[in-house]
Amino acid sequence: MFKKAERKRSYVKIALCGVSGSGKTYSALLMAQGLGEKIAMIDTENGSGELYSDLYDYDVAQIVPPFTTTNYINAIKEAENAGYDVLIIDSLSHVWNGAGGLLEQQEQIARTKYKGNSWAAWKDITPMHDKLVQTILQSKMHVIVTMRSKQDYIQTEDKKIKKVGMAPVQREGLEYEFTIMFDIDREKHEATASKDRTRLFDNSVGVITPEIGAKIRQWIEQGAIAHEPVKVPEEEAAVKTTEFVKFDGTKCYVRGNAGWQNVEEMGIEGLKFILSKPQYENAHSCAKACLDAIEVAEEAME
Repeated sequence: MFKKAERKRSYVKIALCGVSGSGKTYSALLMAQGLGEKIAMIDTENGSGELYSDLYDYDVAQIVPPFTTTNYINAIKEAENAGYDVLIIDSLSHVWNGAGGLLEQQEQIARTKYKGNSWAAWKDITPMHDKLVQTILQSKMHVIVTMRSKQDYIQTEDKKIKKVGMAPVQREGLEYEFTIMFDIDREKHEATASKDRTRLFDNSVGVITPEIGAKIRQWIEQGAIAHEPVKVPEEEAAVKTTEFVKFDGTKCYVRGNAGWQNVEEMGIEGLKFILSKPQYENAHSCAKACLDAIEVAEEAME
């Protein structure tokens, strides 16, 4: 049953987070140059993804409103089928709070289907979000996503006002799904690694360059070559995803001592337990959404 742990070669998923003007798109392109040869970009920023086409060789596909998960997933799969080494998604924030994004859909569903019950509407939204996240995580190419930071202003020691970034504009907890999470400063465009499973970076990274991408690529290539998984029919994969997590339609189930259990029917302690265990990683987004919904419901009752 058990064997010696061995890091396999894999496809990294990297997030770049920063306020407007911090240089996320440019940094993503620089990093991609070191990660692979064939680069694609999904542009949701009204053509801004092509502003650097005179500097680098890459292909672009535009997504326009409505920013649905289906549009993102179709573009990701098309890039994967085309054999790109690196895919840049610029930006992932639009699918959350852009025109036609998940927040807008949640409000509409709550109003039209659940008589204004916003908590109930998350049962429709969570599977859409989870499917997009899993499409990114399971794609056979390196993926770099950019996310806008929520902005705030602070007063520095010399009494100047400075714009700073806080949490990314996305569903809370999404940043933990990535191999590396870089936060980019607006003033100097320098990055810090707030999360790093590669253990290559000691918090402060500086300005992102192609060398950063090459360093990550070298780390990847030092891993053992994994055997190609058996191709599972798409309809079967939709029913059972892993040994411990399965998706059946819009429902997410986890396996424990008592057998399979619907995540949406679990209590707070059970949901927290799922979030603490790596074998339930595919169910983390669903568990987090349920905790958020419980919190919203409790606040509404106060």
